[in-house]
Amino acid sequence: MSSARDDNRLANSLRDAAIAALMVFALGFFFLGVRTDIAPGGLALSFRWGLLFSAVAIVFAGRLLLNLFVFKTSAPITAQFSGMFSGTGSSFAGLGKWLARALLAFAIVLPFFFTYFFPNKDRQYIDLAILIMTYIMLGWGLNIVVGLAGLLDLGYVAFYAVGAYSFALLAQNFGFGFWMALPLAGLLAAFWGVILGFPVLRLRGDYLAIVTLAFGEIIRIVLLNWYDFTNGPDGISGIPRPTLFGLEFSRGEGGFADFFGIPYDSIHRFIYLYYIIFVLAIITNLVTIRLRRLPVGRAWEALREDEIACRSLGINTTNTKLTAFSIGAMFGGFAGSFFATRQGFISPESFTFLESAIILAIVVLGGLGSQIGVVIASVVMIGGIEMLRNLGFLQHVFGDGFDPTQYRMLIFGLAMVLIMVWRPRGLITTREPTAVLKEKKRIGADMVAQGEGH
Repeated sequence: MSSARDDNRLANSLRDAAIAALMVFALGFFFLGVRTDIAPGGLALSFRWGLLFSAVAIVFAGRLLLNLFVFKTSAPITAQFSGMFSGTGSSFAGLGKWLARALLAFAIVLPFFFTYFFPNKDRQYIDLAILIMTYIMLGWGLNIVVGLAGLLDLGYVAFYAVGAYSFALLAQNFGFGFWMALPLAGLLAAFWGVILGFPVLRLRGDYLAIVTLAFGEIIRIVLLNWYDFTNGPDGISGIPRPTLFGLEFSRGEGGFADFFGIPYDSIHRFIYLYYIIFVLAIITNLVTIRLRRLPVGRAWEALREDEIACRSLGINTTNTKLTAFSIGAMFGGFAGSFFATRQGFISPESFTFLESAIILAIVVLGGLGSQIGVVIASVVMIGGIEMLRNLGFLQHVFGDGFDPTQYRMLIFGLAMVLIMVWRPRGLITTREPTAVLKEKKRIGADMVAQGEGH
């Protein structure tokens, strides 16, 4: 019997490894197997079969070894992934922890990874990583309001704008630096979160969404028309860059490179910006996880499940809503302040309803209440949009008359529709209850869909 079990495990492991290798071949063909270079008269298309098949072989061998010596399971890969996303797999907790640790470790060394392996495009890729990390932080902030408290907010970009303009105006009028203005921008955004919370205390569902949408538009219109205060559509320029203990990332004496005796390179500033938003995002995540375990976090979850039952339990729903709006707004203000110092210029056109829609889509696509789901959705949405810009090789396939940039958003929209059809509850649909009676168990998507598993 033991021999038969071992043979079954080996067969399933080989099949899983073959499926994983096939997936890598299909997904990596255009990213690893095909390369475009600028040549006289257009783009030169070349194939890198050695690199592609090396990646396939590494994945096949790695998956096989993991199945045989780490997972030690005879379940096929489809069943494992189904269990991972539905919450029925026994190995979900271990896989989730290892995945989170691997992502964290990779995020720490990401700038140096790009600098070493992509020396000609490191600035572009690090800037894209900064953009993705900014949306991860915004998604985690909105997840407090939407995912934990169950309050549909369509005007989250208003707090993003308040944080950005708070820093820009403090720097312009009072000479504040980034580190001095950062906490003030978060506090001002939290104050406006409380201001928004009062009108929506008795609203739910569509009415709440309409009011928050109106609030976001009011903030944008005020920024656009109050010319004497916000400079109107001309925006605010000359926003100071962040410094490292007073050291500016500039050329010449007294700069970062001169102080440490290294050659000046503009990539230093991008690496520094990446680690700033990385630390801010990690703080947002840790605070959210901690708050969820506190009484206020349990009150948010009770409010999300049933507001009437929440009132009957003696929970002050007024304070609960205000805390959710204010804390979520505070993190949006921090992200807005970082956006201002990263861009060096802000205007009302940067804070339209589309930004709120993108942030909300990230939260819903990742799975309401899921922190790791926000990360995956941000990488897919923000990174996917940018990667689809590089579709020049399709001109060699379909002819010179084919313009791939015209189909970029169409392809992305189709992918979004397919994902929502495949995973209507989001990519990560499991819920882990904050408080348990006897045994801590993950709840699958089937119970989440009934409102029992949040």
